[in-house]
Amino acid sequence: YKEQVWKVLDRKRTRVVFNSRWCSKLKFDDVIRLASKYTVARLLERDDFTKRYRDGSPIGLHEFLYPLVQGYDSVVLKSDVEMCGTDQIFNCHVARALQEDMGQRPEVILAMPLLEGTDGVAKMSKSAGNAIGITEPPDEIYGKLLSIPDALTSKYASLLLDEPLDSSLSARDAKHALARAVATAYHGAKAADKARDRFEAVFVRREAPEDVPEVHVSPESLANGRAGIVGLIVRAGLAPSRGQARRLIVQGAVEAKGLRISDPRAELVVEDGMVLKVGKRRFARLRVSKG
Repeated sequence: YKEQVWKVLDRKRTRVVFNSRWCSKLKFDDVIRLASKYTVARLLERDDFTKRYRDGSPIGLHEFLYPLVQGYDSVVLKSDVEMCGTDQIFNCHVARALQEDMGQRPEVILAMPLLEGTDGVAKMSKSAGNAIGITEPPDEIYGKLLSIPDALTSKYASLLLDEPLDSSLSARDAKHALARAVATAYHGAKAADKARDRFEAVFVRREAPEDVPEVHVSPESLANGRAGIVGLIVRAGLAPSRGQARRLIVQGAVEAKGLRISDPRAELVVEDGMVLKVGKRRFARLRVSKG
């Protein structure tokens, strides 16, 4: 997490703390005393709690404790401002109430709109598989940003860039400008330009990138110069397991020598320099050598 944070915040001017430092010291009577500071009626004002209560869906007591513990963090830190997504505004209001009860000036809430993921529908999150990580390689960031729906380009730009995009740009050029700006922010202009060039080569001109990772395959490991596609994918590091490799093949996500492979049982003649491709942006070049 720190590796990601330092891409946004100044390391020398930032102090990182863990709430275990104070939460682990709370005794049971401390938790009860904290719980007395807020009412169930106010907790049920939270939209998802209200809906679930009306629908008769179960709500665990621990779910009521979560906003209280998060609010207690602000009390301990004596925070002046808390930044959050709009889905956390309720928890921040709990913090304000606890601070006021304990004689502190309530914090200011600085809430930002939630960003939809690359699917253009659900909130961006790793669990939904629609996230763009700021520590991902520039090629991944560039490619994923180009895959978002056109309708989201302006929202992404308004939330991620310091300056608005040129309104005269076409939808395609605007998305490329967005991708280059974001990749530059986290990896530098040179890496962003290389990512753009690789994207053009792979997806526009249908070429394999020049700097494809190479995987050495010894002739002794081959049977009459052939090998199963599943084993090759795993050996090349393009899938973590044989089961995942089979699923990728069935999904039509695997190509060898520019041809799509659809049969997990397929065996290929392994040639020196042969390129395997999995998904849109993952490649490996096979080198047949004793070394």
